[in-house]
Amino acid sequence: MISFLTDITVDGVALWVVLLICVGVFLGAFMDAIAGGGGIITVPTYLMGLHNFPTYYALGTNKLSSGIGTVFSTARFIRQGYVDWPLFAPSVVLALVGSVCGTWLQHHTPAVVLKYLLLLVLPVVAFITLRTHKWPDEPEPLAPWLRRLIVWAAAFLIGGYDGYYGPGTGTFLMIIFVRFAKLDTRHAAGGVKVINVASNFGSLFTALRAGYVLVGVGLISAVASILGHYIGAGLAIKNGSKIVKPTVIAVLLLLTVKVGSELLFPEFWS
Repeated sequence: MISFLTDITVDGVALWVVLLICVGVFLGAFMDAIAGGGGIITVPTYLMGLHNFPTYYALGTNKLSSGIGTVFSTARFIRQGYVDWPLFAPSVVLALVGSVCGTWLQHHTPAVVLKYLLLLVLPVVAFITLRTHKWPDEPEPLAPWLRRLIVWAAAFLIGGYDGYYGPGTGTFLMIIFVRFAKLDTRHAAGGVKVINVASNFGSLFTALRAGYVLVGVGLISAVASILGHYIGAGLAIKNGSKIVKPTVIAVLLLLTVKVGSELLFPEFWS
């Protein structure tokens, strides 16, 4: 059995390594379906598993598995009626435009600038999250025009962040949608999923055109991603705020660790 796992390869990667990647992808997808931020787990998993390949392959292959998995959690939210299309359809377009702008900005500024900025911003975000005692299961009163303005502005700005850097995008959107746009937890999560699908496949298309996707590895890992997203979405829909807030806090802690490690140990992430 051990010989089989070591002798068989997928896209030049040993099968046992692919299976280990699947474990990390499942955990990341599970977290991502609930509160976003799954890339904090899946990207390091791919970087370690595909250490013999350039970093671009880890990032591109991650987009394949996560993109497919996100479709399933998104479909579950849509089927339950938790996506407000008049509100979130424009958000998808704005997030894509923001992502393009963020990618352009990335090519013209040092990435370390954003990482230091994040270390200052993350404690503030964590404070807001902890201070938000109520993660409602029903939307709170807010003028419709103001809600649209907040959601659409957030989609563009956080989409720009996603194009520039990325980790924690879904989590930041969740916090804004619940804390400031006054959406209930389930509809906020549904909107985040729709936006994530668009940004994932936009990035995947770019990676595929550049040839930086290990399709076999990505498709096998996608099975784990589908399972993690399906189970996570089910828990988020069933339990709402009870499970989302603790997961958001966990994501923020992991993101702080990730950003700090990138600054202290840049050779690991290069």
